[in-house]
Amino acid sequence: AHDVSGWDSAKEMIDLAIDHFGGLDVVVNNAGIVRDRMFVNSEEAEWDAVLKVHVLGHAAPARHAAAYWRAQSKAGKPVDARIINTSSGAGLMGSIAQAAYSAAKGAIASMTLVQAAELGRIGVTANALAPAARTRMTEGAFAEMMAVPEDGSFDVMAPENVSPLVVWLGSSESASVTGRVFEVEGGKITVAEGWQHGPTFDKGDRWDPAEIGAVVSDLLGAARPPVPVYGT
Repeated sequence: AHDVSGWDSAKEMIDLAIDHFGGLDVVVNNAGIVRDRMFVNSEEAEWDAVLKVHVLGHAAPARHAAAYWRAQSKAGKPVDARIINTSSGAGLMGSIAQAAYSAAKGAIASMTLVQAAELGRIGVTANALAPAARTRMTEGAFAEMMAVPEDGSFDVMAPENVSPLVVWLGSSESASVTGRVFEVEGGKITVAEGWQHGPTFDKGDRWDPAEIGAVVSDLLGAARPPVPVYGT
């Protein structure tokens, strides 16, 4: 057994895959846990556990895979590789009683952008999914939402609905797609547009705190309203 969040252990996993398959083309990071609790009641150990499994559990395997691909590139060998990470709607918009989980999943989305920017020059793309699907983890947290339809209709939350996008992102067809986060639920695929620069006012000089209220009010009036946090 290997600890996906351990630096040396993750390297062993990557090396094992390379030795077994003769190379490495795609890394899919999907490790995760939850420790749901209202923020004011959250504990240090819960934060440590969630951030370790999610953030380091994504960073460590991808880092060692990237080192392998960089070595291949430096040796003059063509590289056409993929990193596929797993974020969450909670990481993009927040989720009540899931501060640690939301923070970890937000970190994964940001890390994906950096991976895409840094690794593109050696032939590696990096994208992330924010899936909604039935797993052991989500069944416990959202039992009613995740239930299988009793009438035999389309099972929106079946995890099998997510895998086709993973397959496509791992294929040669996705070579031009990088630095993106995709929400996927049932038969729906959505491009998550994330944080963007919005309305701006530049005074051209240092602000006096007394001036800021009116300006911020105007800026917020011109901005898009924030997306509601899940659970509100």
